[in-house]
Amino acid sequence: MIAIIIGLIIALIVIVVVVSSIQQHKEKLEAEKRVKVAKQKAVIDENEDLIFNLANLPNNPNIVKILNRRSLNAAKTMQELMPEVKGIKKRVQELQSRLKASEDLANNQASVEDHFTLPDNEQQLVGILQCIKKLRVVLKSEQNKGALDAQSFTAEDQRLATMQLKINIESLVKRGTQAFNKEMLGSARQYFEKALQSLASSTVKNDYVATRQSDISNQLEEITDALKHTNAKDAAKKAKSEENELDLLFQPKKKW
Repeated sequence: MIAIIIGLIIALIVIVVVVSSIQQHKEKLEAEKRVKVAKQKAVIDENEDLIFNLANLPNNPNIVKILNRRSLNAAKTMQELMPEVKGIKKRVQELQSRLKASEDLANNQASVEDHFTLPDNEQQLVGILQCIKKLRVVLKSEQNKGALDAQSFTAEDQRLATMQLKINIESLVKRGTQAFNKEMLGSARQYFEKALQSLASSTVKNDYVATRQSDISNQLEEITDALKHTNAKDAAKKAKSEENELDLLFQPKKKW
């Protein structure tokens, strides 16, 4: 009898341990699911921010299509992980419609390569550059996952790289020109030299780069000539000043 009771107690303990282990395993799986869902939601939120900030860049329907497809894939993953999440089915349907609309737009409207005006606000300019950098990271990630073919990635990444280079160069040229107009020749030269170095080291090689290299080189020559002229004037002024000091030193003393 005692043996039976002990056996039952042991069996009960084993059952409790097994049930507890199963419960902990379920909770662990649920926690992992929640982390994965939160990650996919963050992807969708990031895409929404990028699409919003695309308003500051030349029109590019292909990028919008890629971002919408990325959001749809993230929403589908959320639905697979936790189909009971409130509103997820409706969200998937909404993103499917958005992707279809962006695909139609991309097929019927080409990306715009036109120049755009740099904002005077430094914070806005930094925001645009950050947006471009994030877009390039997203494109690379999509290619690595197999969601974006190599040809499309290369075309869009090259377009963004060119845009990023243009913003950097035009910003430097703008600052250099402002310094030159204020006769701050040393600062102007530094800005133009930095722009020329950026063009030389860039992987982007097109007509814009060639034209800008020629323009900036000419501007640097003008600055160099202006510096020579200024230095010559300063030297002449200094020599004249020293000459006057010598004249004053050796002039005949007046008798009182």
